[in-house]
Amino acid sequence: MNLKELARRLDLSPTTVSRALNGYPEVNEATRERVVAAARRYNYQPNTRAIRLATGRAMAIGHVIPIATRHEIVNPVFADFIAGAGEVYSRSGYDMVLSVVPDEAEEQTYRDLKSRGTVDGVIVHAPRLDDPRLPLLREVGLPFVVHGRSSGSAEPYSWVDVNNRRAFRRATEFLLDLGHRRIALVNGLEFMDFAIRRRAGYTEALAERGIASDPAIMFSDEMTESSGYRAAKAALALPDPPTALLVASIISAMGVRRAIEEAGLKLGRDVSVIIHDDELSYLKNGEEVPIFTATRSSVRLAGRLAAEMLIDMMGHPGGPPRERLLEAELIIGQSTGPLQSNATSHGALPDAPALAAGAAKP
Repeated sequence: MNLKELARRLDLSPTTVSRALNGYPEVNEATRERVVAAARRYNYQPNTRAIRLATGRAMAIGHVIPIATRHEIVNPVFADFIAGAGEVYSRSGYDMVLSVVPDEAEEQTYRDLKSRGTVDGVIVHAPRLDDPRLPLLREVGLPFVVHGRSSGSAEPYSWVDVNNRRAFRRATEFLLDLGHRRIALVNGLEFMDFAIRRRAGYTEALAERGIASDPAIMFSDEMTESSGYRAAKAALALPDPPTALLVASIISAMGVRRAIEEAGLKLGRDVSVIIHDDELSYLKNGEEVPIFTATRSSVRLAGRLAAEMLIDMMGHPGGPPRERLLEAELIIGQSTGPLQSNATSHGALPDAPALAAGAAKP
């Protein structure tokens, strides 16, 4: 079906249908919804080349990945996000432009994308504290949505994020309720905003119970299997080792589990572990019963929401920044249990409460 046929079925002009599908603000919302619903029903696929010629728009969304964060490309979190965003791009007639560039070329890449008209907007990944990319994108006039947030940024901006602070606070509280007092943190790189927020949630939960944070059992590194292994091995070798670990990703947790087993300990009995696993499509946390207790959020959903937000912003320019905060669920798996009363070598307290593994705090 072509545009003229779709317009005839809707008893609208081809211009109105085209403008409705491409987000022009002069088309009222009721008409837009009717056109979009009909396009889906009749499986109408717009001619992207024609749209580009008629509107001067690139009909493409950019994702710029500097080489310093090249692990993003093979990170299942990134893959799931792109899969979610890609669903929206495909449905809306947009292409995706992925640029992997040297670190020193990142700024110029954004400028080139704008000056050449290669993309209509970009999604910013892995935001850092006071991220310099945000003022840069405002300067060049390229619409953007951030996957995550950038603490310290002076101006408001549009973002989609999971509540990392609350997720890690709740996970720490759950371990405390199980009787654990020596809880290690195996975090991501702490110049990244999500890692800063996760540490804050962890330290707040400890402070509320009168427990001082111990730098000896707080680790920050790239979220890889080997870094998780190194952190857990170092923590478990301490004279007063942790009885529980809070781990920033399922990938790091694989290394943590390896270190626990090498030490002759049993996951969930001798040492408890909670991870943040993002409900990944390509790296499942078990099948019917989760292996790891986890704070879980759908990164694929975040990708869809970020793409929809950006496309809507581009169709309705000049509006205020948009914000969407997702909450993580606490999913109980096989990796957590009450502090063993005889585990004095792992920091046990004789009077520590022993709660059932499934008794999650609300």
